[in-house]
Amino acid sequence: MRIYIGFDDTDTAESDRGTGRLAREFADQLPDGCRLWGVLRQQLPRLPGVPYTSNNSAACVAVDAEDASLHDTLVDLAVDHLRRLFIEGSDPGLCVAREGCAQADGLIAFGRTCCNRVVTQKEAMAAAQGLHLSGHGGTNDGIIGAAAGVGLTFYGWSGRFVAFGSIRSFPDPVRVGMLEDAGIRVLSMARDAMLPSMDDTVETEDWLRPRLWGLRPVLPVERLSENRWRAVGIKRERRHGAKHRP
Repeated sequence: MRIYIGFDDTDTAESDRGTGRLAREFADQLPDGCRLWGVLRQQLPRLPGVPYTSNNSAACVAVDAEDASLHDTLVDLAVDHLRRLFIEGSDPGLCVAREGCAQADGLIAFGRTCCNRVVTQKEAMAAAQGLHLSGHGGTNDGIIGAAAGVGLTFYGWSGRFVAFGSIRSFPDPVRVGMLEDAGIRVLSMARDAMLPSMDDTVETEDWLRPRLWGLRPVLPVERLSENRWRAVGIKRERRHGAKHRP
């Protein structure tokens, strides 16, 4: 059973740890019987009237659990993790849902709506009715992003993996075959539809972040030259020499 745990609004403009890092730290502490599938960053729009710290993104931790009873254990652990590590002055929220739950379609619709207009806590609570949805400080507005993060991950065509297997320790450049063996589909965005071979290499500028496309990790690439490709969507500052890891 796959269980999705959404976190949002756990930091402030002055803090040195964002929601994505908090989510990845939670993923490092999973109990026995649970295995991390991935941590996804779900981007929400920076609309007028929407408070956010810097980028208005939520995080969703996807966990494969051996037994349904682990759902409640994960809820308790996530609540404790959030209460201990959120930054004072933020408005943290948490949403937890099982794969295939009755609310899945409603959460997907809610997540997609969040990408187009300002929504309310009341709408988030309606979409997640019957699921765990909780606020843990400030205005509790984080429940909106937490529910949207789970809904967009359910959707399967939104988000970027910030954790999946050992992507943060892959070499740069990396062989296409190594990516495919790790469960990451390499997809050519070339106009002429050429396909990369297993021995081709992909340059990532030490920032390998597959997308969630079709409910699986996919790395879109563009062709540089024969046998050489580059990951699409590398951060702009990395093109100018920055080397920090978000």
